[in-house]
Amino acid sequence: MTESKAMILGCSGLSLTPDEKAFFNAERPWGFILFGRNISEPQQISDLVAEMRVAVGWHAPVLIDQEGGRVQRIRPPIFQHYPSGQQLGDIYRQDSEKGLRAAWLMSRLHAFDLSGLGINVDCLPVLDVPVEGSSNVIGNRAYGGDPATVTAMGRAAADGLKAGGLLPVMKHMPGHGRGFGDSHHELPVVTVSRTELEAHDFPPFIAMKNELMAMTCHVVFAAIDSERPATTSRKVIDGVIRDHIGFKGLLLSDDTSMNALAGTIGERAANIIGGGCDIVLHCNGHMDEMQQVVANVPVLQGQSLLRAEAVLNGFPTADKADEASLRAEFDAMFATV
Repeated sequence: MTESKAMILGCSGLSLTPDEKAFFNAERPWGFILFGRNISEPQQISDLVAEMRVAVGWHAPVLIDQEGGRVQRIRPPIFQHYPSGQQLGDIYRQDSEKGLRAAWLMSRLHAFDLSGLGINVDCLPVLDVPVEGSSNVIGNRAYGGDPATVTAMGRAAADGLKAGGLLPVMKHMPGHGRGFGDSHHELPVVTVSRTELEAHDFPPFIAMKNELMAMTCHVVFAAIDSERPATTSRKVIDGVIRDHIGFKGLLLSDDTSMNALAGTIGERAANIIGGGCDIVLHCNGHMDEMQQVVANVPVLQGQSLLRAEAVLNGFPTADKADEASLRAEFDAMFATV
C-alpha cells in the first residue's frame, strides 16, 4: 500500500475521466466504491476497476453495495436479481438451517459475481434490527426484527463472502434499525434508553465484532450523545463502538454526502475524522465535493493505518466451490417463492 489518504471515493461515470485519473493519482484514496451510474456491462466494470487501481498505483480495495433486494448495484441482465435480507429471513423463520444456508449461498454467489470483475469488498451484512414504525430506509434490507435472527443470518452472510475471497463490511454500526427518518434526507434521532439499545440494537455487532470492517450510521442516539450523529460522535465511536461493542477493525463512515450530516462537505469530512472514524466514505463522484474531502482528511496513520493494513492482510483465499451447483441449489430455494 502506497501512502494513502483516509478516504474511499466514487467516480462520475463508466470510466475515469482524465481529471479523475490525475486527481486520484495525486490524492491517493485508500479505496473506491461503485454505484449504479458506474455499471453498464461486465467488461466495462472490470476495466473501470482496473483503471481505478492503476490511478493509485496499487491493488486498492474496491467496494460495492451488493445486498440483494432493492440495494443491488449490479442488476440483471449482468447478474441475477437476488432476494432481500427479509426474504432470506423469512426462510430462516420457517427453517433456521435452511435460512442460514440461503444467506451463506447468496453471499458466496455475490463473491463469484464480484470477484470476477475485480471487486473485492461487499458492504454486507446489514446488521440493523428494525423496530415497528421505523423508516423503511432499512426495512426489508434487514433479516428480521430480533437480534438473534439478525446475528445468525449476518454471520452466515459474512462467512459466504469470505469463502469466496471477499471481505464484508458490517452496517450500520451501532444500529440504524430504529431510525424513524431516512438518513439520506434527514437526521434520525433515537430517544430510547441506552439499556434498550444494549438489549436490542448492539448485540449483532457485538457478536461479529471481530470482522475487519464496519460502517457507521448517521443517527443521533440521544441517550449517548444528543448533539452528534454516531458517525461524528466521539462518545458513540469511542464509548460504544470501540469500548462496549469491542470492535477493533477499520471503521468507515456512511456516505458523507447524505443530508443527515450538517455543514459543508469539507466540514463533514473533518467531523468524521474528528469523531474517530478511520475512513471517510464519499460516494457521488462529484469532483467539487471530493476536492473538499481531500482537503480535510489526513494520510492514514497510527491506529487507523494499522487497521487498514489488517484489512489488506485479511483477504481470504477463495474456496474451490463449484459455482454452477451452488447457483442451482440457491435458485431451487426460491423457485417456489
